[in-house]
Amino acid sequence: MRDLSPGDFLVFQLEAGFGLLRILAIDQQDGEFVWHLTAYSNLFPSVEAAEESIVGCDLKKDIEHVALTNRAFESTQTSAVANLPVTSEENAIVDKWRDTADQPVSDRSIRLLMGLR
Repeated sequence: MRDLSPGDFLVFQLEAGFGLLRILAIDQQDGEFVWHLTAYSNLFPSVEAAEESIVGCDLKKDIEHVALTNRAFESTQTSAVANLPVTSEENAIVDKWRDTADQPVSDRSIRLLMGLR
């Protein structure tokens, strides 16, 4: 596993710029990692612009929470650009998922889930 932690903001490159994700939690199920993410709909012209938006917190959520398999998570190359503590509201979202009988974990890449290429 790469050296990533809950609270990390990750950038990923698209043809038209950069997208932004946030790690809410990392679990293990049956020996496999499950990545809990928030995906933002904002697109940025540069990594620096993405970093600046984190500080201003002017981000729009495309996907509030998704749990991804390790394979799905690793299919999109990302780089950590910042880390802020996970909020109690964000923890509550993950806890709600953990408390459900049916815990959906997607094997689709975040790009596919967001409708991006």
